[in-house]
Amino acid sequence: MRPVLSVRLFCDNEKSFGPGIAELLRRVREKGSLRAAAASMNMAYSKAWRIAHEMEQALGYPILVSTTGGKNGGGAILTDEGEALFSAYQAYVNALQADAERLFQEYFAQCPSSPFPRR
Repeated sequence: MRPVLSVRLFCDNEKSFGPGIAELLRRVREKGSLRAAAASMNMAYSKAWRIAHEMEQALGYPILVSTTGGKNGGGAILTDEGEALFSAYQAYVNALQADAERLFQEYFAQCPSSPFPRR
């Protein structure tokens, strides 16, 4: 057994940020494109764009800056605010995971490793 955390952030009772959008932003940073990031997650570009747009609306600031195609192709990068949010989220999740593992050991140290009988 081990703890698995899934952290979601809410603005006015609406989910605004979580593991899925964090992964999408990580891939935008890596690939330089929302379309390429979405494709690498087997996600439609229209869905990725909608998710990013809805998050920007909930947060009240842009998280991506996009350039349209042309000779060198289009692309996307995280805004300074998007970078700050992504970095803060990752640091927060890492800190929570470390605390969760420590607390798990504290509270579950006496439990068997599996709730199912061994055969």
